[in-house]
Amino acid sequence: MTSNIIKRHDFFICRLLTLAALFFSFFSGCTSVTPPPTTPGHPKPYKIGKTWYKPLTHARGFDQRGKASWYGKKFHGRKTANGETYNMYAMTAAHKTLPFNTHVRVHNLENGKEAQVRINDRGPFVRGRIIDLSYTAARKIGMIGSGTAPVNIVALGVANKSTISGRSKRVYHHVNYYEGHFTIQVGAFTYRENAERLRTKLNRSFKNAHITIYNDGHSTYYRVRVGKCSTLEQAVQYEEIMIKRGFSDAFAVAEDS
Repeated sequence: MTSNIIKRHDFFICRLLTLAALFFSFFSGCTSVTPPPTTPGHPKPYKIGKTWYKPLTHARGFDQRGKASWYGKKFHGRKTANGETYNMYAMTAAHKTLPFNTHVRVHNLENGKEAQVRINDRGPFVRGRIIDLSYTAARKIGMIGSGTAPVNIVALGVANKSTISGRSKRVYHHVNYYEGHFTIQVGAFTYRENAERLRTKLNRSFKNAHITIYNDGHSTYYRVRVGKCSTLEQAVQYEEIMIKRGFSDAFAVAEDS
């Protein structure tokens, strides 16, 4: 009975694939360790962590609405997910799935203020929030006092500097935010024993239950994750299934985080 339920869940997660592709992707991991092919004249694939991302050939935007939060002094000087040192006075932010170094325009829907930030961290790890801004970025859009704000975020791409008529100008090239290696984080613990118990429980019903270890320079966290998906859309659908199965803190993340 449990096996039949899981199969139906897996079909829903990957319903956009053909049946043959579904079987291969779920049981083979849905990912590739080699770079995708490059069409002559098109942008070359780039690698983040262990995952290859293939840039789009046109400006396909990433647009998302939700709640923004910010993090400041407590994390100032700690290591971010991409290895940088967090600077609360820099224009940076954390996002669960966008590739590192993606520049994002954040629009505060309450007061109309905007800011541009660069993704260099993962989070926020609170359900319902889509982006964690640095202190300075949060101040720029007027949300320090409230702590959170409804926002719309639009990915601008990865920035390169270009010199035009002797003047330096920031130019963005768009990347594929939808393909890569995504998984579902179900919990995070400071004690490994607690993480192992949850992983064992998940193993009874789901594929690829695993633990990743993260140290922010002060503490070590054992993150429990499950599943593998090759697109963000699949991962979001999987997230919804996990929440319906009783894992209310589940959320989709890029596996490089």
